[in-house]
Amino acid sequence: MTAPSRGGRWIRHWDPENETFWDETGERTAKRNLFFSVLSEHIGFSVWTLWSVLVLFMGPEYGLTPADKFLLTSMVTLVGAVARVPYTFAVAVFGGRNWTVVSAGLLLVPTIAAFAVMEPGTSFSTFLLVGLLAGVGGGNFASSMTNINAFFPLRKKGWALGLNAGGGNIGVPVIQLAALAIIGAGGGPRVLLGIYIPLIVVAAVLAARFMDNIENVRNDTGAARDAAKDPHTWIMSFLYIGTFGSFIGYSFAFGQVLTNQFGRTPLQAAYVTFIGPLLGSLIRPVGGRLADRYGGARITLYNFVAMGAATAVLIVASTEKSPALFTVAFVVLFVLTGLGNGSTYKMIPGIFQAKALAEGLVGEAAAAYGRRLSGASMGLIGAVGALGGVGINLAFRQSFLSYGSGTGAFVAFLACYALCFAVTWAVYLRRSGAETPSTAATETKPQLSYAEV
Repeated sequence: MTAPSRGGRWIRHWDPENETFWDETGERTAKRNLFFSVLSEHIGFSVWTLWSVLVLFMGPEYGLTPADKFLLTSMVTLVGAVARVPYTFAVAVFGGRNWTVVSAGLLLVPTIAAFAVMEPGTSFSTFLLVGLLAGVGGGNFASSMTNINAFFPLRKKGWALGLNAGGGNIGVPVIQLAALAIIGAGGGPRVLLGIYIPLIVVAAVLAARFMDNIENVRNDTGAARDAAKDPHTWIMSFLYIGTFGSFIGYSFAFGQVLTNQFGRTPLQAAYVTFIGPLLGSLIRPVGGRLADRYGGARITLYNFVAMGAATAVLIVASTEKSPALFTVAFVVLFVLTGLGNGSTYKMIPGIFQAKALAEGLVGEAAAAYGRRLSGASMGLIGAVGALGGVGINLAFRQSFLSYGSGTGAFVAFLACYALCFAVTWAVYLRRSGAETPSTAATETKPQLSYAEV
Protein backbone atom coordinates (compact mmCIF):
# COMPACT_ATOMS: atom_id res chain seq x y z
CA MET A 1 0.00 0.00 0.00
CA THR A 2 2.90 2.38 0.71
CA ALA A 3 5.39 3.52 -1.92
CA PRO A 4 8.66 4.67 -0.28
CA SER A 5 10.31 5.43 -3.61
CA ARG A 6 9.05 9.02 -3.58
CA GLY A 7 11.06 9.87 -0.48
CA GLY A 8 8.27 9.68 2.07
CA ARG A 9 5.27 7.67 3.28
CA TRP A 10 3.16 7.52 0.11
CA ILE A 11 0.06 5.35 -0.24
CA ARG A 12 -0.44 4.23 -3.84
CA HIS A 13 -3.91 2.72 -3.57
CA TRP A 14 -6.64 4.23 -1.42
CA ASP A 15 -10.31 3.20 -1.76
CA PRO A 16 -12.20 3.90 1.49
CA GLU A 17 -15.61 3.35 -0.14
CA ASN A 18 -14.66 -0.32 -0.62
CA GLU A 19 -15.85 -1.89 2.64
CA THR A 20 -13.42 -4.81 2.45
CA PHE A 21 -10.47 -2.47 1.97
CA TRP A 22 -11.75 -0.22 4.75
CA ASP A 23 -12.18 -3.04 7.26
CA GLU A 24 -8.85 -4.73 6.51
CA THR A 25 -6.44 -1.79 6.26
CA GLY A 26 -8.15 1.52 5.54
CA GLU A 27 -9.78 2.30 8.87
CA ARG A 28 -6.63 1.75 10.91
CA THR A 29 -4.53 3.95 8.64
CA ALA A 30 -7.19 6.67 8.42
CA LYS A 31 -7.58 6.88 12.20
CA ARG A 32 -3.80 7.12 12.71
CA ASN A 33 -3.59 10.02 10.28
CA LEU A 34 -6.64 11.61 11.89
CA PHE A 35 -5.02 11.54 15.34
CA PHE A 36 -1.82 13.29 14.31
CA SER A 37 -3.69 15.68 12.05
CA VAL A 38 -5.76 16.74 15.06
CA LEU A 39 -2.61 17.34 17.10
CA SER A 40 -1.04 19.63 14.51
CA GLU A 41 -4.29 21.48 13.78
CA HIS A 42 -4.88 21.86 17.52
CA ILE A 43 -1.62 23.77 17.97
CA GLY A 44 -2.35 25.73 14.80
CA PHE A 45 -5.62 26.99 16.32
CA SER A 46 -3.77 27.90 19.52
CA VAL A 47 -1.27 30.00 17.60
CA TRP A 48 -3.99 31.58 15.48
CA THR A 49 -5.95 32.68 18.56
CA LEU A 50 -2.80 33.56 20.48
CA TRP A 51 -3.57 37.27 20.40
CA SER A 52 -7.02 36.77 21.93
CA VAL A 53 -5.18 36.04 25.19
CA LEU A 54 -2.11 38.22 24.66
CA VAL A 55 -4.33 41.32 24.60
CA LEU A 56 -5.51 40.37 28.11
CA PHE A 57 -1.91 40.74 29.29
CA MET A 58 -1.65 44.16 27.64
CA GLY A 59 -2.64 46.65 30.33
CA PRO A 60 -2.59 50.49 30.21
CA GLU A 61 1.20 50.48 30.06
CA TYR A 62 0.99 49.13 26.50
CA GLY A 63 -0.95 52.21 25.36
CA LEU A 64 -3.60 50.36 23.34
CA THR A 65 -7.29 51.32 23.29
CA PRO A 66 -10.13 48.76 23.13
CA ALA A 67 -10.60 49.72 19.46
CA ASP A 68 -6.90 49.00 18.81
CA LYS A 69 -7.23 45.53 20.33
CA PHE A 70 -10.36 44.67 18.34
CA LEU A 71 -8.62 45.86 15.16
CA LEU A 72 -5.57 43.73 15.98
CA THR A 73 -7.61 40.56 16.49
CA SER A 74 -9.67 41.31 13.36
CA MET A 75 -6.55 41.44 11.21
CA VAL A 76 -5.19 38.21 12.70
CA THR A 77 -8.50 36.53 11.86
CA LEU A 78 -8.38 37.95 8.33
CA VAL A 79 -4.94 36.50 7.56
CA GLY A 80 -6.02 33.12 8.94
CA ALA A 81 -9.05 33.15 6.65
CA VAL A 82 -7.08 34.08 3.54
CA ALA A 83 -4.37 31.48 4.31
CA ARG A 84 -6.95 28.72 4.11
CA VAL A 85 -7.17 28.93 0.32
CA PRO A 86 -3.53 28.10 -0.54
CA TYR A 87 -3.34 25.64 2.35
CA THR A 88 -6.20 23.66 0.80
CA PHE A 89 -4.28 23.08 -2.41
CA ALA A 90 -0.95 22.47 -0.66
CA VAL A 91 -2.07 18.98 0.37
CA ALA A 92 -2.20 17.77 -3.23
CA VAL A 93 1.05 19.53 -4.18
CA PHE A 94 3.20 18.30 -1.27
CA GLY A 95 1.20 15.41 0.23
CA GLY A 96 -0.90 15.48 3.39
CA ARG A 97 1.88 14.25 5.67
CA ASN A 98 4.55 16.46 4.13
CA TRP A 99 2.43 19.59 4.31
CA THR A 100 1.42 18.87 7.90
CA VAL A 101 5.13 18.83 8.81
CA VAL A 102 5.77 22.11 6.96
CA SER A 103 2.68 23.91 8.24
CA ALA A 104 3.43 22.86 11.82
CA GLY A 105 6.99 24.13 11.51
CA LEU A 106 5.76 27.48 10.16
CA LEU A 107 3.99 28.08 13.49
CA LEU A 108 7.40 28.77 15.02
CA VAL A 109 7.62 32.05 13.07
CA PRO A 110 4.72 33.96 14.73
CA THR A 111 5.42 32.41 18.13
CA ILE A 112 9.09 33.41 18.24
CA ALA A 113 8.29 36.85 16.77
CA ALA A 114 5.66 37.48 19.47
CA PHE A 115 8.15 36.37 22.13
CA ALA A 116 10.61 38.99 20.83
CA VAL A 117 8.27 42.03 20.80
CA MET A 118 5.90 41.36 23.70
CA GLU A 119 6.74 44.25 26.05
CA PRO A 120 5.47 47.77 26.86
CA GLY A 121 6.85 50.43 24.53
CA THR A 122 6.44 48.35 21.39
CA SER A 123 4.48 50.31 18.79
CA PHE A 124 0.98 49.30 17.75
CA SER A 125 2.16 48.88 14.14
CA THR A 126 4.76 46.34 15.31
CA PHE A 127 2.17 44.42 17.30
CA LEU A 128 -0.10 44.47 14.25
CA LEU A 129 2.62 43.17 11.94
CA VAL A 130 3.63 40.37 14.31
CA GLY A 131 -0.03 39.54 14.93
CA LEU A 132 -0.59 39.10 11.20
CA LEU A 133 2.04 36.34 11.21
CA ALA A 134 -0.13 34.33 13.62
CA GLY A 135 -2.70 34.03 10.85
CA VAL A 136 -0.78 31.09 9.38
CA GLY A 137 -2.24 29.01 12.21
CA GLY A 138 -5.68 29.50 10.69
CA GLY A 139 -4.55 27.92 7.45
CA ASN A 140 -3.80 24.60 9.15
CA PHE A 141 -7.52 23.90 9.43
CA ALA A 142 -8.07 23.93 5.66
CA SER A 143 -5.18 21.62 4.80
CA SER A 144 -6.06 19.28 7.65
CA MET A 145 -9.73 19.03 6.64
CA THR A 146 -8.87 18.50 2.97
CA ASN A 147 -6.40 15.77 3.91
CA ILE A 148 -8.75 13.93 6.28
CA ASN A 149 -11.65 14.25 3.82
CA ALA A 150 -9.63 12.06 1.43
CA PHE A 151 -9.00 9.36 4.04
CA PHE A 152 -12.59 8.57 5.09
CA PRO A 153 -15.61 7.14 3.24
CA LEU A 154 -18.70 9.29 2.81
CA ARG A 155 -20.62 7.38 5.51
CA LYS A 156 -17.92 8.31 8.06
CA LYS A 157 -17.10 11.86 6.97
CA GLY A 158 -19.46 13.64 9.38
CA TRP A 159 -17.84 11.97 12.38
CA ALA A 160 -14.26 12.18 11.05
CA LEU A 161 -14.41 15.80 9.90
CA GLY A 162 -16.22 16.80 13.09
CA LEU A 163 -13.61 15.09 15.24
CA ASN A 164 -10.75 16.56 13.24
CA ALA A 165 -12.14 20.07 13.40
CA GLY A 166 -13.32 19.76 16.99
CA GLY A 167 -9.92 18.55 18.17
CA GLY A 168 -8.36 21.49 16.35
CA ASN A 169 -10.89 23.96 17.76
CA ILE A 170 -9.96 22.84 21.28
CA GLY A 171 -6.67 24.66 20.68
CA VAL A 172 -8.62 27.85 21.43
CA PRO A 173 -9.71 27.04 25.01
CA VAL A 174 -6.43 25.25 25.75
CA ILE A 175 -4.35 28.35 25.13
CA GLN A 176 -6.88 30.37 27.13
CA LEU A 177 -6.58 27.91 30.02
CA ALA A 178 -2.79 28.13 29.81
CA ALA A 179 -3.05 31.92 29.94
CA LEU A 180 -5.35 31.67 32.98
CA ALA A 181 -2.81 29.55 34.81
CA ILE A 182 0.04 31.89 33.93
CA ILE A 183 -1.84 35.08 34.83
CA GLY A 184 -2.97 33.46 38.10
CA ALA A 185 0.62 32.57 38.93
CA GLY A 186 1.81 36.10 38.20
CA GLY A 187 3.64 35.14 35.01
CA GLY A 188 3.93 37.15 31.83
CA PRO A 189 3.06 36.53 28.19
CA ARG A 190 6.55 35.28 27.32
CA VAL A 191 6.02 32.31 29.62
CA LEU A 192 2.99 31.30 27.55
CA LEU A 193 4.93 31.68 24.31
CA GLY A 194 7.86 29.72 25.71
CA ILE A 195 5.57 26.77 26.45
CA TYR A 196 4.29 26.56 22.87
CA ILE A 197 7.61 26.70 21.02
CA PRO A 198 8.69 23.12 21.97
CA LEU A 199 5.12 21.83 21.47
CA ILE A 200 5.23 23.02 17.87
CA VAL A 201 8.46 21.10 17.29
CA VAL A 202 6.94 17.93 18.80
CA ALA A 203 3.86 18.16 16.55
CA ALA A 204 6.00 18.50 13.41
CA VAL A 205 8.22 15.54 14.38
CA LEU A 206 5.24 13.28 15.16
CA ALA A 207 3.56 14.17 11.85
CA ALA A 208 6.75 13.26 9.99
CA ARG A 209 6.99 9.96 11.83
CA PHE A 210 3.41 8.69 11.75
CA MET A 211 1.38 10.33 8.95
CA ASP A 212 0.98 9.34 5.28
CA ASN A 213 0.56 10.96 1.87
CA ILE A 214 -2.10 9.65 -0.52
CA GLU A 215 -0.62 9.41 -4.00
CA ASN A 216 -3.85 9.77 -5.97
CA VAL A 217 -4.81 13.07 -4.30
CA ARG A 218 -4.03 15.68 -6.92
CA ASN A 219 -4.94 19.29 -7.40
CA ASP A 220 -7.57 19.57 -10.07
CA THR A 221 -7.76 23.12 -11.34
CA GLY A 222 -10.92 22.17 -13.16
CA ALA A 223 -12.46 21.00 -9.88
CA ALA A 224 -11.48 24.26 -8.19
CA ARG A 225 -13.03 26.20 -11.06
CA ASP A 226 -16.18 24.05 -11.01
CA ALA A 227 -16.48 24.42 -7.23
CA ALA A 228 -16.10 28.20 -7.46
CA LYS A 229 -18.85 28.31 -10.10
CA ASP A 230 -21.22 26.10 -8.14
CA PRO A 231 -23.74 28.19 -6.15
CA HIS A 232 -23.73 25.64 -3.34
CA THR A 233 -20.11 26.50 -2.55
CA TRP A 234 -21.10 30.08 -1.82
CA ILE A 235 -24.33 29.19 -0.06
CA MET A 236 -22.42 26.88 2.27
CA SER A 237 -19.76 29.58 2.72
CA PHE A 238 -22.48 31.90 3.97
CA LEU A 239 -23.87 29.30 6.36
CA TYR A 240 -20.35 28.59 7.61
CA ILE A 241 -19.94 32.29 8.35
CA GLY A 242 -22.89 31.88 10.69
CA THR A 243 -21.39 28.87 12.50
CA PHE A 244 -17.60 28.83 12.38
CA GLY A 245 -17.33 32.57 11.77
CA SER A 246 -19.25 33.03 15.01
CA PHE A 247 -17.07 30.51 16.86
CA ILE A 248 -13.73 32.04 15.91
CA GLY A 249 -14.98 35.63 16.15
CA TYR A 250 -16.39 35.12 19.64
CA SER A 251 -13.23 33.27 20.68
CA PHE A 252 -11.21 36.40 19.93
CA ALA A 253 -13.76 38.84 21.35
CA PHE A 254 -15.29 37.21 24.48
CA GLY A 255 -12.57 38.27 26.91
CA GLN A 256 -12.42 41.79 25.52
CA VAL A 257 -16.20 42.24 25.83
CA LEU A 258 -16.08 41.11 29.47
CA THR A 259 -13.24 43.50 30.34
CA ASN A 260 -14.54 46.50 28.38
CA GLN A 261 -18.30 46.23 28.95
CA PHE A 262 -18.52 44.61 32.37
CA GLY A 263 -15.29 45.86 33.93
CA ARG A 264 -13.79 42.43 34.52
CA THR A 265 -10.05 42.19 35.21
CA PRO A 266 -7.95 40.07 32.83
CA LEU A 267 -7.81 37.31 35.45
CA GLN A 268 -11.57 37.40 36.01
CA ALA A 269 -12.17 37.29 32.25
CA ALA A 270 -9.72 34.42 31.80
CA TYR A 271 -11.64 32.37 34.38
CA VAL A 272 -14.64 32.10 32.01
CA THR A 273 -13.46 32.82 28.46
CA PHE A 274 -12.15 29.29 27.92
CA ILE A 275 -15.46 27.58 28.82
CA GLY A 276 -17.36 28.57 25.67
CA PRO A 277 -14.67 27.58 23.13
CA LEU A 278 -14.01 24.36 25.04
CA LEU A 279 -17.65 23.22 24.98
CA GLY A 280 -18.09 24.44 21.41
CA SER A 281 -15.07 22.40 20.33
CA LEU A 282 -16.10 19.25 22.18
CA ILE A 283 -19.58 19.26 20.72
CA ARG A 284 -18.49 19.71 17.10
CA PRO A 285 -18.13 15.94 16.50
CA VAL A 286 -21.61 15.54 18.00
CA GLY A 287 -22.91 17.94 15.37
CA GLY A 288 -21.28 15.80 12.70
CA ARG A 289 -22.67 12.59 14.20
CA LEU A 290 -26.20 14.03 14.42
CA ALA A 291 -25.88 15.16 10.81
CA ASP A 292 -24.82 11.65 9.78
CA ARG A 293 -27.99 10.29 11.37
CA TYR A 294 -30.65 12.96 10.77
CA GLY A 295 -29.25 15.04 7.91
CA GLY A 296 -26.96 18.04 8.13
CA ALA A 297 -29.52 20.47 6.73
CA ARG A 298 -32.10 19.64 9.42
CA ILE A 299 -29.59 19.94 12.27
CA THR A 300 -28.23 23.19 10.82
CA LEU A 301 -31.71 24.68 10.48
CA TYR A 302 -32.73 24.00 14.07
CA ASN A 303 -29.33 25.11 15.27
CA PHE A 304 -29.75 28.57 13.74
CA VAL A 305 -33.08 28.89 15.57
CA ALA A 306 -31.30 28.17 18.85
CA MET A 307 -28.44 30.54 18.01
CA GLY A 308 -30.95 33.31 17.37
CA ALA A 309 -32.63 32.65 20.73
CA ALA A 310 -29.30 32.73 22.59
CA THR A 311 -28.37 35.99 20.86
CA ALA A 312 -31.69 37.53 21.89
CA VAL A 313 -30.88 36.65 25.51
CA LEU A 314 -27.46 38.28 25.09
CA ILE A 315 -29.13 41.49 23.93
CA VAL A 316 -31.32 41.48 27.04
CA ALA A 317 -28.35 40.74 29.32
CA SER A 318 -26.29 43.47 27.68
CA THR A 319 -29.11 46.00 28.00
CA GLU A 320 -29.83 45.05 31.61
CA LYS A 321 -26.09 44.98 32.46
CA SER A 322 -26.31 41.45 33.86
CA PRO A 323 -22.84 39.83 33.64
CA ALA A 324 -24.07 36.47 34.97
CA LEU A 325 -26.85 36.10 32.39
CA PHE A 326 -24.54 37.45 29.69
CA THR A 327 -21.84 34.88 30.46
CA VAL A 328 -24.25 31.93 30.56
CA ALA A 329 -25.93 32.95 27.30
CA PHE A 330 -22.56 33.48 25.62
CA VAL A 331 -21.39 30.02 26.64
CA VAL A 332 -24.63 28.50 25.28
CA LEU A 333 -24.08 30.38 22.02
CA PHE A 334 -20.56 28.96 21.81
CA VAL A 335 -21.95 25.44 22.21
CA LEU A 336 -24.40 26.04 19.39
CA THR A 337 -21.70 27.38 17.07
CA GLY A 338 -19.77 24.15 17.61
CA LEU A 339 -22.83 22.00 16.92
CA GLY A 340 -23.48 23.96 13.73
CA ASN A 341 -19.84 23.68 12.67
CA GLY A 342 -20.16 19.91 12.65
CA SER A 343 -23.48 19.80 10.81
CA THR A 344 -22.55 22.34 8.11
CA TYR A 345 -19.28 20.63 7.24
CA LYS A 346 -21.07 17.29 6.98
CA MET A 347 -23.38 18.90 4.42
CA ILE A 348 -20.57 19.69 1.96
CA PRO A 349 -19.69 16.16 0.74
CA GLY A 350 -23.36 15.18 0.94
CA ILE A 351 -24.41 18.02 -1.36
CA PHE A 352 -21.96 17.08 -4.10
CA GLN A 353 -22.78 13.38 -3.70
CA ALA A 354 -26.45 14.27 -4.18
CA LYS A 355 -25.55 16.21 -7.32
CA ALA A 356 -23.64 13.21 -8.65
CA LEU A 357 -26.65 10.94 -8.13
CA ALA A 358 -28.90 13.48 -9.79
CA GLU A 359 -26.63 13.35 -12.83
CA GLY A 360 -27.14 9.59 -13.00
CA LEU A 361 -23.75 8.61 -11.62
CA VAL A 362 -23.56 5.56 -9.34
CA GLY A 363 -21.01 3.69 -7.25
CA GLU A 364 -17.38 4.78 -7.45
CA ALA A 365 -18.14 7.32 -10.20
CA ALA A 366 -20.54 9.16 -7.89
CA ALA A 367 -18.10 8.93 -4.97
CA ALA A 368 -15.24 10.26 -7.12
CA TYR A 369 -17.38 13.17 -8.32
CA GLY A 370 -18.35 14.00 -4.74
CA ARG A 371 -14.75 13.83 -3.48
CA ARG A 372 -13.52 15.95 -6.38
CA LEU A 373 -15.87 18.88 -5.83
CA SER A 374 -16.22 18.68 -2.05
CA GLY A 375 -12.46 18.66 -1.59
CA ALA A 376 -12.07 21.66 -3.88
CA SER A 377 -14.90 23.58 -2.23
CA MET A 378 -13.77 23.02 1.38
CA GLY A 379 -10.90 25.49 1.16
CA LEU A 380 -13.13 28.23 -0.20
CA ILE A 381 -15.89 27.52 2.31
CA GLY A 382 -13.45 27.42 5.20
CA ALA A 383 -11.82 30.67 4.12
CA VAL A 384 -15.04 32.59 3.59
CA GLY A 385 -16.52 31.18 6.78
CA ALA A 386 -13.52 32.35 8.80
CA LEU A 387 -14.08 35.86 7.45
CA GLY A 388 -17.12 35.90 9.70
CA GLY A 389 -14.68 36.18 12.59
CA VAL A 390 -13.30 39.35 11.03
CA GLY A 391 -16.80 40.77 10.71
CA ILE A 392 -17.64 39.94 14.32
CA ASN A 393 -14.59 41.70 15.72
CA LEU A 394 -15.11 44.73 13.47
CA ALA A 395 -18.78 44.82 14.51
CA PHE A 396 -17.77 44.80 18.19
CA ARG A 397 -15.20 47.52 17.51
CA GLN A 398 -17.80 49.76 15.86
CA SER A 399 -20.41 48.97 18.51
CA PHE A 400 -18.06 49.99 21.33
CA LEU A 401 -17.04 53.14 19.46
CA SER A 402 -20.67 54.10 18.81
CA TYR A 403 -22.52 52.88 21.90
CA GLY A 404 -19.89 51.94 24.47
CA SER A 405 -21.12 48.33 24.55
CA GLY A 406 -21.54 45.28 22.34
CA THR A 407 -25.36 45.51 22.15
CA GLY A 408 -25.43 46.95 18.64
CA ALA A 409 -23.22 44.13 17.38
CA PHE A 410 -25.50 41.47 18.87
CA VAL A 411 -28.52 42.97 17.08
CA ALA A 412 -26.64 42.62 13.79
CA PHE A 413 -25.70 39.01 14.64
CA LEU A 414 -29.34 38.17 15.36
CA ALA A 415 -30.34 39.41 11.92
CA CYS A 416 -27.56 37.32 10.36
CA TYR A 417 -28.75 34.12 12.07
CA ALA A 418 -32.29 34.77 10.90
CA LEU A 419 -31.02 35.05 7.33
CA CYS A 420 -28.98 31.85 7.70
CA PHE A 421 -32.12 30.04 8.87
CA ALA A 422 -34.08 31.31 5.88
CA VAL A 423 -31.37 30.28 3.40
CA THR A 424 -31.02 26.79 4.90
CA TRP A 425 -34.74 26.18 4.74
CA ALA A 426 -35.24 27.66 1.26
CA VAL A 427 -32.32 25.89 -0.43
CA TYR A 428 -31.98 22.55 1.36
CA LEU A 429 -35.28 21.69 3.03
CA ARG A 430 -38.17 23.52 1.40
CA ARG A 431 -38.82 20.84 -1.26
CA SER A 432 -37.46 17.84 0.63
CA GLY A 433 -40.91 16.42 1.27
CA ALA A 434 -41.57 16.01 -2.44
CA GLU A 435 -39.17 13.09 -2.79
CA THR A 436 -37.93 10.13 -0.85
CA PRO A 437 -34.96 7.89 -1.68
CA SER A 438 -37.35 5.14 -2.80
CA THR A 439 -39.21 7.34 -5.25
CA ALA A 440 -35.97 8.85 -6.53
CA ALA A 441 -34.65 5.38 -7.34
CA THR A 442 -37.51 4.77 -9.77
CA GLU A 443 -36.69 7.78 -11.90
CA THR A 444 -34.49 7.46 -14.96
CA LYS A 445 -32.54 10.50 -13.73
CA PRO A 446 -33.15 11.25 -10.02
CA GLN A 447 -34.28 14.71 -9.09
CA LEU A 448 -31.88 16.67 -6.93
CA SER A 449 -32.79 16.45 -3.23
CA TYR A 450 -30.76 17.59 -0.22
CA ALA A 451 -33.07 16.41 2.52
CA GLU A 452 -30.50 13.94 3.86
CA VAL A 453 -27.25 15.88 3.36
